[in-house]
Amino acid sequence: MTTDSAEAPSSDMHKELEKKEPKFQYHLYFVFFGAIYFGSFLLPGLVYMLYFLLIFQPLVLENPDFFSLFTNPISLLAFMFFPIAMIISYVLHLVFIGVFTRLFWRFTEKMCPTKDGIILRTVPSDTLNYYHLRSFMIKYGKYAFTKGMFPWLANWFYNFVGSNKIGKGSTIEEEIVADKYIDVGDNCYIGVNSAICSHVVEGIFGRIPYFEIKIGDNVTCSVFNIVGPGGDIKDNSYFLPLASVAKHQTTKGNSNYYFGLPARKIFHKKIVNYLKITDEDIERDKQLTKNQQERKKLKKSREK
Repeated sequence: MTTDSAEAPSSDMHKELEKKEPKFQYHLYFVFFGAIYFGSFLLPGLVYMLYFLLIFQPLVLENPDFFSLFTNPISLLAFMFFPIAMIISYVLHLVFIGVFTRLFWRFTEKMCPTKDGIILRTVPSDTLNYYHLRSFMIKYGKYAFTKGMFPWLANWFYNFVGSNKIGKGSTIEEEIVADKYIDVGDNCYIGVNSAICSHVVEGIFGRIPYFEIKIGDNVTCSVFNIVGPGGDIKDNSYFLPLASVAKHQTTKGNSNYYFGLPARKIFHKKIVNYLKITDEDIERDKQLTKNQQERKKLKKSREK
């Protein structure tokens, strides 16, 4: 009797610890994507079709005289404004992508707010479901902006939706992630093929570390740089190519240069050797900096 009673709870514990498949809510995926996709084309498509059917087609396409397209002012204007109508429709399409994505994003945040922590992939939970849902939902808008005609509007999209906070004058080039839960300061540059990743899928451990990334002001990431979840990059930090910040790593900033994995501060001599700079180049840079400071002082004195 004692052995049976001892084995029963252990077997129950083993069943509780068994891995479980997460319950993906695929119906929400289809509903959210369909609403964002078709809703973003509704009004822009209406504007485009009205211009095409009511103005462009009768005045340009159905005009019997070809030369009158260039002599008749109304037909000429209808012909010239056709590209403008297309651009307006395209911009409206991007705006409504942001509007619908924002509505659904706020809904998911209300149901399950984004927060720091480790999400277990083997345990079904609302946190895991909404994490996957938000990751799927932001992708269409991200690529619609970054792959489109106006990639610089991606900053507006992220700030408007609320997935990221990107300061003024900051540029994020085309990269792998950087679509949610990052806070970028002013006048930053994130180079091509970098990865500012607030989440990492650790398949071996069956978990997803999900922590906000904070990037200060005047931070420069050249190319192929990686910042892991929870990274805290202070103001005036500069990363050479392939420099990577590990999870929860904090840089010192203060105009320091970083290289390697994990990123570590590079000193003056190594910078000179790495960039192949001569002493003449350094002196020239100092002279240029001195001239710029003198010009600023002169400008301030004139303003006073």
